[in-house]
Amino acid sequence: MPEADDILSEAERKALASVTARGTALPKVLIVEDDKGSREALASYLKAHGIRCLAAENTTVAFDYLKREPRIGLLITDLRMQPVGGIEFIEQIRESDQAALPIIIVSGDAKVQDAIAAMHLSVVDFLLKPLDQEKLEKLVKLVRHELGIG
Repeated sequence: MPEADDILSEAERKALASVTARGTALPKVLIVEDDKGSREALASYLKAHGIRCLAAENTTVAFDYLKREPRIGLLITDLRMQPVGGIEFIEQIRESDQAALPIIIVSGDAKVQDAIAAMHLSVVDFLLKPLDQEKLEKLVKLVRHELGIG
């Protein structure tokens, strides 16, 4: 039973709790990788380290996630994909309302021009595949830092 000096009704208290709970959910990483094995391995590794992930097999699916999932706080993307390659994908993000989204590139087929283009697009880091244990540990630290989950 509410006390006389309560200013919120029970329904208002429940609504406030619902909104507050949604607002405190941890941010997610969106992994965009066309190779299923690499995508699933990276997602599993990050999840094992307490990092929430979504995985997209191409940029079309990734854009759909970006439109409907408000808690994406970081993007990890490959470079060589279809229908849109990684650099073009990042350019499109930088021209969108999510221009400030932190982005990490993980690629096994990168040229110097790709790295230069990526840095001009303000990516957080550019890691080359294969991802050995040292690179994976670096990636986890980067992700935690960018998501603010220490």
